[in-house]
Amino acid sequence: MDGALKLWTVILVVGALNYASRLSFIAFFAQRSMPPLLARALKYVPAAMLTALVVSMLVVPVSLAAAPSVNPRIVAAIVAAVVAYVTRGTLGSIGAGMGTLWLLRWVAG
Repeated sequence: MDGALKLWTVILVVGALNYASRLSFIAFFAQRSMPPLLARALKYVPAAMLTALVVSMLVVPVSLAAAPSVNPRIVAAIVAAVVAYVTRGTLGSIGAGMGTLWLLRWVAG
């Protein structure tokens, strides 16, 4: 089998399995009421996923750090968190965090 054909076969199979797993969850709860404990737990899934993505980007293993300096991503995340707390706005938080990160990277060279 050609390499490109194998790749497309894997992409299609994984896509079909992903679709089937999501559809089965939706179809299972379509005719049933969700238990209150599960409904309450599912409210925290988006925040937990976002936290896992952000923290994994902030934490750098010591072996990968070039010098024992301050990680500019952590400073930018703190600035973004403060702006989010004060303004309660998403775009301002993203802008402040990205602006801080770009500024710190530019200053560092």
